[in-house]
Amino acid sequence: MPPASGSIVMATGIVSIGLFVAGFDTLSKILMGIDIAVWLLLAAAFVTRAFRDPHGWKTAADTPPALTAVAATTVLGTRLALFGWTHTAYAMLAIAALAWPILLGGVARHLGHRMPGAVFLVCVATQGLAVLAGQLALLGEGEWLAWAALVLFALGLVLYAVVLARFDIRQIRTGAGDHWVAGGALAISAVAGSKLVASPVWTGTAHDILRITTLVVLGVALGWYVVLAVAEIAYPRPRYDIRRWATVFPLGMTAAACLLVSAAAHVAWLDTLGRVLLWIAFPVWALAGVGLARSLARAARAARTRRG
Repeated sequence: MPPASGSIVMATGIVSIGLFVAGFDTLSKILMGIDIAVWLLLAAAFVTRAFRDPHGWKTAADTPPALTAVAATTVLGTRLALFGWTHTAYAMLAIAALAWPILLGGVARHLGHRMPGAVFLVCVATQGLAVLAGQLALLGEGEWLAWAALVLFALGLVLYAVVLARFDIRQIRTGAGDHWVAGGALAISAVAGSKLVASPVWTGTAHDILRITTLVVLGVALGWYVVLAVAEIAYPRPRYDIRRWATVFPLGMTAAACLLVSAAAHVAWLDTLGRVLLWIAFPVWALAGVGLARSLARAARAARTRRG
């Protein structure tokens, strides 16, 4: 299982969150159950490889896709917090917070130029922590979590600017799927901002600044969405690739961002837009699931052939 497999959990988790916010509770719970199962499977594989192949694990940990481990944990943790499992969500936050500086440090030391869209995971992982901390703060788990979310939100925006300069813009035309994270990173930043805007910790001018910042970030994320969607039409890439889950994630995250920012910032039309985008994200999630199933079936047949 390559490090990019974590994007399956990210994509499934955020679509589940979007469905929950939009009121499709049963469907959201089904996806949440799938997400828990996949996260447990990937966590077991992650730990097993660390013991059996420490050198390979270290090499993989220094690449941007490794940060899907942090992002996936925070997205699932947020869904569990919304489900009412706050203690489990706290544990997920602790796991992600411990892994984040280790993985982020390794990735930062190996950043190059003209990098694929996965480089934006340095922002996504950071904002994922902000989202989960902000969600727990809204549930009354401590004001300090709201302040932690604010710091992570600001840091995530700074990291986005840093890696944007290292992104290979040609990936918009040639990328295998993870180029969508260029927009998804801003979408999750807007979600983090929505948690801050909804918090009672900030009032007056501070609240207004957070609201405007969140709306601006969401606006840029929507701009990316349009550019990337047009590029998909102009340069079709229909073949399944594990990195296509990194396409599903921004689609779902942008939909969820519209829904959550609409509620927090009181912008009614964003709710309608979010629902439209959600019903784009969900079928794409299903198509990616079909592609994954076929890929696993081919791998199983190849394994049987080798044994034979």
